[in-house]
Amino acid sequence: MYLNTEIAKDLFYVGVNDRIKHKFENMLPLPYGVSYNSYLLVDEKVALIDTVEISFGDVFMHKIQSQLKGRQIDYLIINHMEPDHSGSLSLLRKYYPNVTLVGNKKTMEMVQGYYGIDDNTLEVSDGETLFLGRHKLQFHLTPMVHWPETMMTFDETENVLFSGDAFGCFGTLDGGVIDSEMNLDKYWDEMYRYYANIVGKYGAPVQKALQKLTPLDIKIICSTHGPVWKEQASRAVDIYDQLSRYEAKEGAVVVYGSMYGNTERMAEAVAQGLVQNGIKNVVLHNVSVTDASDILRDIFKYKGLVIGSPTYCNDLYPEIDSLLKKIEIRGIKKRDFAYFGSYSWAGVSNKKLAEFGEKMKWRVVGFSVEEKMGLKADNYLGCVQTGKKLAELLRTEITPDPSCH
Repeated sequence: MYLNTEIAKDLFYVGVNDRIKHKFENMLPLPYGVSYNSYLLVDEKVALIDTVEISFGDVFMHKIQSQLKGRQIDYLIINHMEPDHSGSLSLLRKYYPNVTLVGNKKTMEMVQGYYGIDDNTLEVSDGETLFLGRHKLQFHLTPMVHWPETMMTFDETENVLFSGDAFGCFGTLDGGVIDSEMNLDKYWDEMYRYYANIVGKYGAPVQKALQKLTPLDIKIICSTHGPVWKEQASRAVDIYDQLSRYEAKEGAVVVYGSMYGNTERMAEAVAQGLVQNGIKNVVLHNVSVTDASDILRDIFKYKGLVIGSPTYCNDLYPEIDSLLKKIEIRGIKKRDFAYFGSYSWAGVSNKKLAEFGEKMKWRVVGFSVEEKMGLKADNYLGCVQTGKKLAELLRTEITPDPSCH
């Protein structure tokens, strides 16, 4: 019934699309949905690379059966154990009870822990190979991209990298599977958002993985989410390389919380100061309206960050405080930072924002405004000046941080 896309010789796409789930991991909105990608390599031996989320197990099995026409699956290659990729493992074993599960030591611990399976397994180490006939697979362990068991599988015969979650993005595959078959506009921004929210904390492991992959002659990248990268494979790698080194474009993200509009007017004045001083990429986010995943995407994208907060219950505005925690756990480096605040009777927001900038070891603009009650003319101009000073800082070189390499 299913006409599965042939990606390369003997390699077929058998993944599925999820247009039902509202939030990925019950946290991240999915305006364009998400795909769960799985690949079938049909040689003298048959290998399936990863499975899909269990809710789509029925469609998944029908796609496999349509391709194999009665043949058995010899190997399941498990690159990543997260349940959106391993969820159909037990179902697969019911249809193909003799399938051998292939993974590294940590993978096998998780297979037993999640699914209670400890038989018909083949444990592989970094650099080991597996012959399917014409195709030769080599395994490359890439821990913490973004789980401890993650690995990538390279088909040396057709130069295809099965990369797990690496080089992935949100967005369903709407008819096409390979990048050359579709309009990619939505996927690039969703790649930034995916990286910032899923992989963002693990810049150093991503860099190690990229270095390990450098000697490979990769022609095609098959990730577990998003398009198959063929024509644009190098661009996908370049984006992950840039983001994992915390490199960013010239520009600034201005994030603010505002209960009655006073702090919002301050944010607009800061943005005005940035633009008047030559910064064209300026994005304003109301933290109570914009989802944090979109804000984090832009913080990874642009070099400058401005945060404004009213004092709330002798602390930061709650949504701002929550955002700071999300930024901190991702360990974002090499940013230029400014801040401003407001209060009615006891101001603490600027003090806390200053401490945050120091904790992150960012370059901090040595000028800030903290307004009492309504915004006055002098502090309006002070906010414009804050934008100007950040614009000047953005144009000076950042001393390289050895920990980013």
